[in-house]
Amino acid sequence: MPLKHLYYQGQPDTGARYDMDTTPVNNGADDETRAGRLLIRISGTVQGVGFRPFVYGLATDLGLAGFVTNTAHGVTVEVEGAGAGEFVGRLKPEAPPLAAITAVDITPLPTHGYEGFRIVSSEEGGGFTLVSPDVSVCPDCTAEMFDKKDRRYGYPFINCTNCGPRYSITRSVPYDRPNTTMAVFNMCHECRTEYDDPADRRFHAQPNACPKCGPRVSLIGQPSHPDPIGRTVELFGQGAVVAIKGLGGFHLACDATNPEAVQRLRERKRKNRKPFGLMALSIEKVKKYCKVSADEEALLLSIRRPIVLLQKSGPPLPEAVAPGNARLGFMLPYTPLHFLLLGHRGAPEVLVMTSANLSEEPIVVDGAEASKKLAHLADAFLDHDRDIFMRVDDTVMKVTRSPRFIRRARGYVPEPVAVVPDGPDVLAAGADLKNTFALMKGRHAIVSQHIGDMENYETLGFFEETLQNLKAVYRAEPVALAHDLHPGYLSTGWALQQDVPRLGVQHHHAHIASVIAEHGLGGKVIGVAFDGTGFGTDGTLWGGEFMVADAAGFKRVGHLRPVRLPGGEKSVREPWRTAVSYVLEAMGDEAPAALQSLGFFERFGQDRTMQVLKVAAMEEFSPLSSGAGRLFDAVSAMLGICDTNSFEGEAAVALEAAAGKDVFKDYPVQITHGEKLEVDFSYAVIGIINDLASGTGQGVVAAKFHNTVLTAILRVVAKVSMQTGLKDVALTGGVFQNDYLLGGLTDELRITGLNVYSNEAVPLNDGGVSLGQAHVLREHLRLGLLKPEAHKKAIDD
Repeated sequence: MPLKHLYYQGQPDTGARYDMDTTPVNNGADDETRAGRLLIRISGTVQGVGFRPFVYGLATDLGLAGFVTNTAHGVTVEVEGAGAGEFVGRLKPEAPPLAAITAVDITPLPTHGYEGFRIVSSEEGGGFTLVSPDVSVCPDCTAEMFDKKDRRYGYPFINCTNCGPRYSITRSVPYDRPNTTMAVFNMCHECRTEYDDPADRRFHAQPNACPKCGPRVSLIGQPSHPDPIGRTVELFGQGAVVAIKGLGGFHLACDATNPEAVQRLRERKRKNRKPFGLMALSIEKVKKYCKVSADEEALLLSIRRPIVLLQKSGPPLPEAVAPGNARLGFMLPYTPLHFLLLGHRGAPEVLVMTSANLSEEPIVVDGAEASKKLAHLADAFLDHDRDIFMRVDDTVMKVTRSPRFIRRARGYVPEPVAVVPDGPDVLAAGADLKNTFALMKGRHAIVSQHIGDMENYETLGFFEETLQNLKAVYRAEPVALAHDLHPGYLSTGWALQQDVPRLGVQHHHAHIASVIAEHGLGGKVIGVAFDGTGFGTDGTLWGGEFMVADAAGFKRVGHLRPVRLPGGEKSVREPWRTAVSYVLEAMGDEAPAALQSLGFFERFGQDRTMQVLKVAAMEEFSPLSSGAGRLFDAVSAMLGICDTNSFEGEAAVALEAAAGKDVFKDYPVQITHGEKLEVDFSYAVIGIINDLASGTGQGVVAAKFHNTVLTAILRVVAKVSMQTGLKDVALTGGVFQNDYLLGGLTDELRITGLNVYSNEAVPLNDGGVSLGQAHVLREHLRLGLLKPEAHKKAIDD
């Protein structure tokens, strides 16, 4: 049967794996193929990326008749003529740069007799198609915007088929103007002519607009001014903080080279030491302040324009930009408005561009909401009247052997992760910190943008708002729901209120399953999940875990020796308390003298230190934790690098930054072989205390500690591999955002002949947990371990 149901599969963008034999298999029907009529259904990211104009151009170039239309499934094409086979062969190789084809279904049909080729109105339906992420303004549009002869000169909403807003303005699919927030803007004659002209770059560009008919900017909180952008630049020069509406929400911005302005913003907005995001006009200006590798430069210049964490170099920016941090987070402009601001005469060389929100609340997207919530933070508001339907924060990445997500959001979401096998629609609620949720639809895992820390009902509202939107866009109806085991998580509480079958998934199993899902691993793996805290199946706090796992389940085969956290959560915020507990474990009765030698009496007071030491021995006030993140916190405090975490992971990040180069020694650790392998760092703690007492430098001690952790992991993994015969290793969890650890461990494990995998499509931190939860849930459904039908029958009964 010629060309019947010919598929090719793939995953969009990074790590794409296409199995695409698009050569027609005619089975003796050559004449039908050459001159016949083909019905072609194309799935993937094929709406809002110029795919229909591309199809139109290709078909007319080949002299074919027929039509192309958007549908709820993707794009449907009918072509008729002698070049139909060549048309199929050229679809993928010549597709628009923003397109990502995941499947093509081709069916021969009887000749119809079409005259000419046309684009027809979109079809509604019950299926779904992939929505493109928002992408940066393209070079063509940027050039026009700065061309005084162009009718869009200086227009901050210029776009074309190849660039601009997508996900943030999409209310529903198919992706047509009436289904976006641009529906309220009626195109003028010139814009409509471009939109209707197949030869024009703006042919069927849904956000197409110009100064006559499109959105406009306005400056709120200042006297009326004919040039809002120019006036905003003047305000920057005066040290003001301005809230600027972008693609997915507002930023708080100021001149990053002005110490008083940066300090003012920090005092108003952020009481902690978390670094601010930065934006510069060009890669050359970024290189003035940071080292930029070829891979980092490519990432900065990509159409996705993430914030990239870079090593400081050159003249320093004010310390308040990134207090005590060895890295700066830079991004390049990605909207026309950003280019106009930074390209304006007298503009700052670098802008602070930090998410505009109250502490731990979602980013603000509406002008009225911004004026109300951010009045005490901003001196003025550069607003515009194009509504944001999907709020989405900036993506944050860094390069560790390859690009890695710290926060996955704008430019990447809602691009799916390809998963196998296929299965029913499911939902995973994710973790509480750095929350994302995941919807699985067919072979696609749609992981939401960064939701944030689920610490308040505003964030829960953002979670529900985004879930509702993505379920509608992808027409997903989950038959089951996965959630974390921790009973105190807001995400768990929400999940338990939903009327669908539910599955609790252990936190670190979910981490490991996320690696299994994105890399399509079959069989069991040796999973190493190192993070701060996760609720264990025994009711204690886990976080330094070695598991043998697959999607169906896990066996905990090893862990770090648990220590007590004096005061519980207070120790997470104040790592010096955890350090007291580690010193007590290592030194016993000699702990007071050791703490004194570490300077704790001087820094925290003798009475206070001794009180914490006493609490550390009290089970009722000090829960046990095997968290690797807590170990890094404790060592950071022992070295006097960071005593308090003003944001999650601060002490560990500072410890990594302090580690010296070319240090190859390590400290001893004890690994006991019982029912489970247990790694005790007490001897390492003693070694650290002795080194510091003898005057060994902070950088050397920090590096020796990192080497110790690396060596301990290698020893445990080698032992588990020998016992089980397994060769696949999954490294995951927030601790592996540490370049020193992840890079070194990957190299060493591969030298021993093991296959090493870690998260690349989702963050290593808790932002990737939802993908793992969903994968575990799918596997339970496939194996019949969770039965939606039984749940429904119980409800009906």
